[in-house]
Amino acid sequence: MTGHKYTDFVSGDTLAAKRLGMTGDHNMNNKYFSFELLKTDPETGARAGIFHTPHGDIETPVYMPVGTQATVKGMLPRDLKEIGSQIILSNTYHLYMRPGDELVKRAGGLHKFMNWDRPILTDSGGFQVFSLAKLNKITDDGVTFSSHVDGSYHTFTPEKAMEIEHNLGADIIMAFDQCSEYGYSHAQAEAAMERTSRWLERCYHVHDVPHQALFPIVQGNFYKDLREASLSRCLPYVKHGIAIGGLSVGEPKPLMYELLDFLQPKLPTDVPRYLMGVGSPDCLVEGVLRGVDMFDCVLATRIARNGTALTSRGKIVVRNGKYREDFTPLDPECDCYTCRNYTKAYLRHVVNVGEMMGGMLLSLHNIAYLHRLMRGLRESILGGYVKEFAREFYKKQEDPT
Repeated sequence: MTGHKYTDFVSGDTLAAKRLGMTGDHNMNNKYFSFELLKTDPETGARAGIFHTPHGDIETPVYMPVGTQATVKGMLPRDLKEIGSQIILSNTYHLYMRPGDELVKRAGGLHKFMNWDRPILTDSGGFQVFSLAKLNKITDDGVTFSSHVDGSYHTFTPEKAMEIEHNLGADIIMAFDQCSEYGYSHAQAEAAMERTSRWLERCYHVHDVPHQALFPIVQGNFYKDLREASLSRCLPYVKHGIAIGGLSVGEPKPLMYELLDFLQPKLPTDVPRYLMGVGSPDCLVEGVLRGVDMFDCVLATRIARNGTALTSRGKIVVRNGKYREDFTPLDPECDCYTCRNYTKAYLRHVVNVGEMMGGMLLSLHNIAYLHRLMRGLRESILGGYVKEFAREFYKKQEDPT
């Protein structure tokens, strides 16, 4: 990138090998984690693989439901398993606040505490520290902030974030990072990126739990030279996977896709690639077409609680009066419990009278829909027709008849 100082990018595997004296195989010599890349679409770069973890295999590409407070809102673990959830997320910041990571550790770790025997991913809490805290002070050492719960003051450093995530015991954990907001100047974004890079080194210095995979996070806002620099500094620490943060933060979707296009050929190929906080159906399709393997978002359950369903024909707002006497299922292509047993008219009723059943049934359907979408994408990659699958997806979304 001319005009900026970050011009010495080296391809992912080569740079990691140079700095660590390795061959570029990030998965070597680990009995807990490995990634099998089964097929890559030669035209788009879409990938299908299997990520092996201590609590089970994850078939990619995968959508991961978010269980912020050690529960996916409105969902029983039994039902998550039934609809095909392979892995769920929980949030370091929220669990640190309530009930406390030490309590979770005493309970036997997050898997036992929440009765989930499949893989779990925890974020580092960085995004919440910056977005939820009433006040925060950022230094190179860490972030001092006031709790959104009771106003008490706390400090998160990279070392503290690792301690909390170790106590929680998830299979996949995130490095502590500073997510810069959309609209930051180049100088502001550069400072946040540089700080994230230094914090990453400190995270890895104290991370000594081999059965937890620590993913570095590529930051840099929407400046390509900063993204390139951040990626180059992440690569020596890529052992089991890599995350892309700071997207889907209010920017136009084409800008996110442009940045993913820029990063795609530079990312390591032998580990999973995780795009953080992205989960609308169109973004899942576009992310997969750009070589992303893992996604998460609260969208599916959040809009469900407000009476909105994701379907193969687009969004349906069941609160609307036109569904009052609609005795058809939400989605004729869906075989989830909700679509097998309930009509739009019933769902409209329970949503509009405020019954929790409405949010529960819509949450189950929305997550089931996203899992089915990801299975379809995976099958189309393995079958060699992923672009045709994407075209059919958009055709149905644009024609809700």
